[in-house]
Amino acid sequence: MFKRNSRLWSGISLALLGTFLLSACGTPASNTTGDQSKSKGPIKIGIATSQTGALEAYGKQMLRGFDLGLEYATKGTKQVAGRQIQVIIEDTQTKPDVAKQVATKLLDTDKVDILVGSASSTDVLAIEPLAEQYQKIFVVEPAVADAITGSQWNKYVFRTGRNSSQDAVAGAAAIAKAGVKIAILAPDSAFGRDGAKAFKTAAEKLGAKVVQEEFPAANATDFTANIQRIINVKPDYLYVIWAGANTPWQQLSDMKLTDKGIKISTGAPDIAALKTMWNVVGMEGFTVYYNNLPKNPVNDWLVEQHQKKYNEPPDLFTAGGMAAAMAIVTALEKTGGDANADKLISAMEGMSFETPKGKMTFRKEDHQALQTLYAIRLEKKDGVNWPVPVLMREMTPEETAPPIQNKR
Repeated sequence: MFKRNSRLWSGISLALLGTFLLSACGTPASNTTGDQSKSKGPIKIGIATSQTGALEAYGKQMLRGFDLGLEYATKGTKQVAGRQIQVIIEDTQTKPDVAKQVATKLLDTDKVDILVGSASSTDVLAIEPLAEQYQKIFVVEPAVADAITGSQWNKYVFRTGRNSSQDAVAGAAAIAKAGVKIAILAPDSAFGRDGAKAFKTAAEKLGAKVVQEEFPAANATDFTANIQRIINVKPDYLYVIWAGANTPWQQLSDMKLTDKGIKISTGAPDIAALKTMWNVVGMEGFTVYYNNLPKNPVNDWLVEQHQKKYNEPPDLFTAGGMAAAMAIVTALEKTGGDANADKLISAMEGMSFETPKGKMTFRKEDHQALQTLYAIRLEKKDGVNWPVPVLMREMTPEETAPPIQNKR
């Protein structure tokens, strides 16, 4: 009995040994092949942003900047750690339901490793839960609502764009002080409501009083009633928060607010909107970016290459698109080309990276990029057919750092 079992055991042992040796010999070759395949496979980046709709222009600017950012950060190779970068772009149409659909397609069908978007805050808020569901990094640019890195935030979300509170600090610094009365005009949207709330907090902290808040529909074209209510309360300043094609500037001019002693202040918009703002030349406010404000080699390269490629200067959110691309490449360099979300999170939390606006840093607590903003005055310049934002002073990343608003 013992002998039969002994022979059986010997046979099993030899079989197991043979299997082990075959596995041992085969494993390195198998793993090497897998590693090589992974290193050579593309890193897929899916961009969901407005190519049509009210924020089409902002999406276009961001896409141009992103492409140039990849070119700059990879020295023209469009590769990181030996892996090709493949970009897949989808149009959200500036509609949150469409944004969710195309982001799902990018994640489910295209199997992207990283998401980027969007021009609209409501689009981003529709996409944000998908980043957590699919466990993929979502780099937000240029949507601004505080909720994105605040109440609706999850650990997969990193924002290179500034948020409403950063805008508010910059906007308030330009006009708010003790005894000043301010009215606010903003669209009835996440962008507008968050912006107004943040500005009111920042302005009142400096001693000003917000005496009227008006929220017309985001797609409104007639602002007469809103503007009249603002005139009735006689503020010292009207602070305007707006984005998109349907700007209120012409009606503000037609209703002669400045003649009534009401000064207008805002964040200087993109070039198309600046062309409608001749009536507020001399206005003091702030801007996220204007092509000749940052003085650094990255911005010099962006201005030169954008002019060469598109025959016009980079616009308001072009630098943001470039910053998003440079952040992603910097993070992938740190992980050796590994797009695993957990590894990227470890690399990106607290990470500093170069951009056309100088150095940005992802704050560890909420993944909001701290960045420079610019206090400006609109001036007429010979040879330029729009009012030009002229630098009054740079506001440092530390100065414009917003409160941490998430529930991490």
